[in-house]
Amino acid sequence: MGGKFMGGKSPEAQMRAAGLRHLLSINGVRVLLVVVWLGAWELAASNWIDPFYYSKPSAIWGRLVDWFTDGTSQGSIWEQISYTLQEAVAGFVLGALGGVVLGIVLGRSRFLSDVCAPFIKAANAIPRIILASLFVIWFGLGMQSKIATAFVLVFFAVFFNAFQGAREVDRNLVNNARILGAGRLQVLTTIVVPSATSWILASLHSAFGFAIIGAIVGEYSGADKGLGLLINHSQGTFDSAGIYAGMIIITVLALLAEWLLTLVENRLLRWRPPSAGDRAAQI
Repeated sequence: MGGKFMGGKSPEAQMRAAGLRHLLSINGVRVLLVVVWLGAWELAASNWIDPFYYSKPSAIWGRLVDWFTDGTSQGSIWEQISYTLQEAVAGFVLGALGGVVLGIVLGRSRFLSDVCAPFIKAANAIPRIILASLFVIWFGLGMQSKIATAFVLVFFAVFFNAFQGAREVDRNLVNNARILGAGRLQVLTTIVVPSATSWILASLHSAFGFAIIGAIVGEYSGADKGLGLLINHSQGTFDSAGIYAGMIIITVLALLAEWLLTLVENRLLRWRPPSAGDRAAQI
């Protein structure tokens, strides 16, 4: 029996080994690209371009080390990260809840959606930087104005997906449920919301990035703490390494949030049968 397969391995084991080799090769190429990019940047900044304006990887690394060991000009780096994260998480949660609820309600009511459509489009068209400035005037330099800015960015990102997900529900499935005696609330909780879950979860991946952007934009407009204030201060002192260091921290936070959201999504969608794309990804 063992001679039937190469090296005595089953087809499943061979597929797993091939998948592992594919993953290692992809990660290897990614690491190589990053090393080449950073090396070229360091070489260029040391010989051809002015590091005062463009900085260089070694200076950025040194700034990160200084921030995490000695602190920043605004205080502990962990305090700045915590402050921005609190704003982003609060804005994300409130914006996601508001977007899901209103999106599903309007998605299931054509009359309400027709009434509210021009107002929602007009509100979505307002530049966020203007809203951030208004929120600072309304709520002050504290955390509330940054949460409001993050809320606005997250709300519209989630709302349109929840609205479309509620609209895409199979009408025959809803009609059959009503024929069997299901009420509006039962149809909503057992059919509409589960059907729209994929749409909603897809929007949440980008929504947390928007929440961080909202917090940073709000801190740029006026704040006494946060990563946005730290980057703004670096800009004011022509510290390009500090700007890049702040960008790196924000990127790491966004990637960690994406990883956590992916775990939550996989857990919530365990009931869904794997698609062809999912099976191909596993291979």
